[in-house]
Amino acid sequence: GTVILELSKEKAGERLLERQAAQFGAAVQKVEAELSAQIRYLTQGATGQPHEGSSYAARKGCQMALNRLDYARRRLGELARACEVMLEP
Repeated sequence: GTVILELSKEKAGERLLERQAAQFGAAVQKVEAELSAQIRYLTQGATGQPHEGSSYAARKGCQMALNRLDYARRRLGELARACEVMLEP
């Protein structure tokens, strides 16, 4: 009788250990997936690639618009000087 009781305890312990090992494995996989997602996100940000939550495209568009505005101002200034020279008596 005691041998069977001891063997049943051993089986229960093994099942518990197997369940805990499976839970630990699932937790490790979840952490690995989350870390991989964070690494992908940070890699995109570090390389300047547009990504969700990134303001890179908006900043780049604004900088290009400012460059075009500066160019237009210079060209208008040149045009104004040329007109003044032509209108001098």
